Amino acid sequence: MGAYRPELRFEVAVDTDVEPVRWEVPSATDGVIPFSRVGVLHLPAIGDLDVWWLESYGGGVFVPVKDALAGTHTYGGGRYLLDTVKGADLGGDIREGRLVVDLNFAYNPSCAYSPLWTCPLAPATNTVKAELPVGELTSDL
Repeated sequence: MGAYRPELRFEVAVDTDVEPVRWEVPSATDGVIPFSRVGVLHLPAIGDLDVWWLESYGGGVFVPVKDALAGTHTYGGGRYLLDTVKGADLGGDIREGRLVVDLNFAYNPSCAYSPLWTCPLAPATNTVKAELPVGELTSDL
């Protein structure tokens, strides 16, 4: 994990003026994992990230990201920023239209550690050109 960079922590409005999109992720053990796009986060100097709502399990907000370091210094399929069904929640309230997103706490999905896991990976809409040398890395920078 790199040094904490406070400029990579955002309390940001969720832009809900988006076309609804359904995203279905096939799983080896749980069938299809359905998500619905509920908004977009506009992160200054980083880019835009879709906000997804998990339609199964306990429901929850899901925001993955794939940055320019993916495959070299971060997991190739991207990392997770928010996954509220699993307790990865830094604050804010989707019902009030604001979320706390701290890229310093980006972490690898479980499939980065075992081929037995199937993980939803960052879709193209959650890919940014910025390098994010913070959070859980796969190698030192």
